[in-house]
Parts: sequence; C-alpha cells; structure tokens
Amino acid sequence: MTRVKKAIIPAAGLGTRFLPATKAMAKEMLPIVDKPTIQFIVEEAIKSGIEDILIVTGKAKRPIEDHFDSNIELETNLKQKGKDDLLQLVEETTGLNMHFIRQSHPLGLGHAVLQAKSFVGDEPFVVMLGDDLMSDEVPLTKQLIDNYDRTHSSTIAVMEVPKEDVSKYGIIAPGQEVEKGLFSVNNFVEKPAIEDAPSNMAIIGRYLLTPQIFDILANQKPGAGNEIQLTDAIDTLNKTQRVFAHNFTGTRYDVGDKYGFMKTSIEYGLQHPQIKDDLKQFILDKSDEIRKNEKK
Repeated sequence: MTRVKKAIIPAAGLGTRFLPATKAMAKEMLPIVDKPTIQFIVEEAIKSGIEDILIVTGKAKRPIEDHFDSNIELETNLKQKGKDDLLQLVEETTGLNMHFIRQSHPLGLGHAVLQAKSFVGDEPFVVMLGDDLMSDEVPLTKQLIDNYDRTHSSTIAVMEVPKEDVSKYGIIAPGQEVEKGLFSVNNFVEKPAIEDAPSNMAIIGRYLLTPQIFDILANQKPGAGNEIQLTDAIDTLNKTQRVFAHNFTGTRYDVGDKYGFMKTSIEYGLQHPQIKDDLKQFILDKSDEIRKNEKK
C-alpha cells in the first residue's frame, strides 16, 4: 500500500473578504498573534507525517514563498545578538520540502487541486484549506491518514454546522456508520439551499483523496459560482469507488472571514505564553466597561 506523504495547500484566492489588507498582501500571511495562518496548516501537515508540501499560489502570493525560505541576513543578525529563541522561531519555517506552483486563473478549488497532478503522480494525497485551523490531540490530517491506512479509500473531514449555514459549505448525505465517526456517503452537494440540504454535515477543509480524482477534475464542468468545484468531483468519484466522511470532534477555528479571524486571534492569544495574562486582564476590564455603559 502506498503511504500518504504529499499535501496540497491551495492559496491562490484573492482574499476579498479581508480588503483592504489583502490588496497587496496574501491573506494566508495574515497573522494569528505572531504566526501566519498558513504556517499553522504546514505545521499540521508535518505533525501528520507529510513529507512533501505543494502550495498552489497566485498573484501577490510571493510573500508565502519568502516565508518558507531562508533569510540569511535576519538569521545572522539574530545569531550575532544571541537571540537564540527568535532564531529558533525563524528556523522552524526553513528546511522543509516545500514546492510552489501558480494557478494562473482563479477557476475554483477543483481547478487549483488539478494543478498538482504532476506533483502527486499516482499516490494518495491530502488537500488542506487555509481557512480552517484544527485543534485536537491527534492532528485532523493524521486522523484522515489513519483512516486511509485501514480503508484504502478517500476520506473527507466533516463537522456539524448550524442549519442556517449549510449554504456556505459542501454538504454530505451520510450513509451507514461503518465504524465510530466514519460514515459512507450517499452523495455530496456544494453549497445547497437550506431547504435542499441533505444534512448539516459540512466539509471542513481537509480531504484525503486517491489520484483518480484528477481525471475527474480534468473533465469537470463548472458548478456553483461557475467554478470547478472539488465537491462535485468527489461526488463523481464516490460513484466508482468508496469515499468516506470522517466526523471531526476536535475544535475548528474558521479564519475565513473577519469575525472568525478575530475570534481565533483572541482564543490563540489567551494561550500565548507572552501575552495571555495581559490579554485576559484587558478582556476582563473591557467587559466591566461594557457592562457599566449598558447600565447607563
């Protein structure tokens, strides 16, 4: 059996929900406290045993490549000043097997994944979306890989979402629970209307796929938003080979919009060793101030 060792991270989106910050800056480089969001994704991949990572980029995404490259001037400066703790942080993002390819035209997630066909070859692989940060004792990507080692089948991470939010996601119609938290899938639907959604089980940005998906994507017609939708291709794949849904029970941080990004920043800040105490006190003080103003 071929081991899962490659990951694709699509990062070619325009980031319009974060304008004007993303006019000349990659959305994936926006920091959660002091770490770019895309670094969390890469760290999850490495902790899951992934050896080679391909980031699919677009225009104005060069800072992503620079972030995962060496900065000799900075590293030398930190060494000379004895700032070993900062040097260690800088060196965490270098020496990885990182690869980059451009998606010249923003034709959808499915099209972005298709750009990785030659990189993946004839191997199973994972797709990791940068809008979702996952927290659990075992990384979610590793959970999917463990499922693949048992089933030898594609597996998609899902999680229940409020019914009113189903039109924002790819949604599954779950079938039989084949083992605890692992379901067969009757069909996949991309961004259905609330009244048409087969469930509230949403795809949450982690996919383990077999390479047969590429032939399907190459012939996939545009779907929702007139884009090549990965969900549609997975639904087609499910008709010829088993595709499972893995119910994630850890914590998901949605950083795809401003409110989710701010909530995540606060939650991570409350865990950050350098600022957690001051941030907690600030929140308590601000809460008292809000309550006093509401009583006036």
